[in-house]
Amino acid sequence: MQYYSTNGQSPKVSFKEATIKGQAPDKGLYFPEQIPVLSKEFIENIEQYSNEEIAYKVIQPYVADAIPEDELRRIVSETINFDIPLVKVTDDIYSLELFHGPTLAFKDVGARFMSRCLGYFVKDAKQKVIVLVATSGDTGGAVANGFYNVDGVEVVILYPSGKVSSVQEKQLTTLGNNVHALEVEGTFDDCQQMVKEAFTDDELNNKLFLTSANSINVARWLPQQFYYFFAYKQWKDKNNPPVICVPSGNFGNICAGMLGYASGLPVQHFIAACNANDIVPEFMKTEKYQPKKAVATLSNAMDVGNPSNFVRILELFHHQFGDLKKVLSSDSVSDEETKATIKSVKDKEGYLLDPHGAVGYLSLEKYLVNYPSQKGIFLETAHPVKFYDVVEPVIGEKVPVPQSVQEQIKKEKKSTKIKVDASELKAFLTELQ
Repeated sequence: MQYYSTNGQSPKVSFKEATIKGQAPDKGLYFPEQIPVLSKEFIENIEQYSNEEIAYKVIQPYVADAIPEDELRRIVSETINFDIPLVKVTDDIYSLELFHGPTLAFKDVGARFMSRCLGYFVKDAKQKVIVLVATSGDTGGAVANGFYNVDGVEVVILYPSGKVSSVQEKQLTTLGNNVHALEVEGTFDDCQQMVKEAFTDDELNNKLFLTSANSINVARWLPQQFYYFFAYKQWKDKNNPPVICVPSGNFGNICAGMLGYASGLPVQHFIAACNANDIVPEFMKTEKYQPKKAVATLSNAMDVGNPSNFVRILELFHHQFGDLKKVLSSDSVSDEETKATIKSVKDKEGYLLDPHGAVGYLSLEKYLVNYPSQKGIFLETAHPVKFYDVVEPVIGEKVPVPQSVQEQIKKEKKSTKIKVDASELKAFLTELQ
């Protein structure tokens, strides 16, 4: 399998090269040259396969011969060694719970897969690898946990000061050792832009071995397909495939689901559920893509004003808007609606949503009003405890705190404050070498 740049100005590369480089030299994102098509027999008999076998069958064509079979099977097994249950909330709406991993967020899957792939690829490298990542919340903790104490790897995480939840901040600032947290006096978009500038700085890249762990990296993005297949495995009515609603910020997660759909996964329709950062909902109405400065919301991991991965969705549909619109719709949910949804679902159904799951739930509920014969799944992307400071005042009670979080909250935060300044980041990175 070869990967080309969405900007079309860089040479094609293997899975290994795409993983190590992160972003193409022409600033485009790597995209697979072919979309594998899974057999009809596999889809029809998916309930008979273990999750490990499903994940291996999904990812192997993308990895090809870059990793031997036994090693790839080990990586897959370690990536998904926790529950990913499909839970009934109402007769028509189900929650795919993606928060049972070590950092209680969906990004554990991609971060664990990528860290193990990169560890395999660089195990004999003479130069230290620096994984550079921007986070709007959950990516930081998942990447920190995935790469913690991996030999030969330093991790540098940029996050917007005061714009991630207190639990999220503790998860990415308390590990230490080879994990370095940079607290940026700006927005997530500022953090992401600084990371992109570092990757295109020739002087820096000549000195350092830099790679990315954001969802722009194929090894972070591609394994997110796994849980869409796991959801379908658990879906009872195979004659009536689900509508799938994904809380969306940088659009890597929903793009992975749509890639699975292109490979043969049965899905009625996809909904990209957004908060006040409504760039894609507006695009789906007007066909005009207009990035904006991100605004802060209660669902902070989706506070993205220029979603990097949306170009991959366009690529998947060959930039044909009509074809895309048949498969994808998008919705914007306000903070007030988010809070009202958390409260009403808790009161009526006894199910506790986090703010991102609430955005997904409401968008799905609104969609199903017009399609009463259909049923759907929303992705509950994080445990509500990660946003207890938002959720508890809404429901009027404490969110149960898992033991792992209790331990982390007690630890001391360690971060370095920097301004929105590429030269400050450059100086920090240079000192790591």
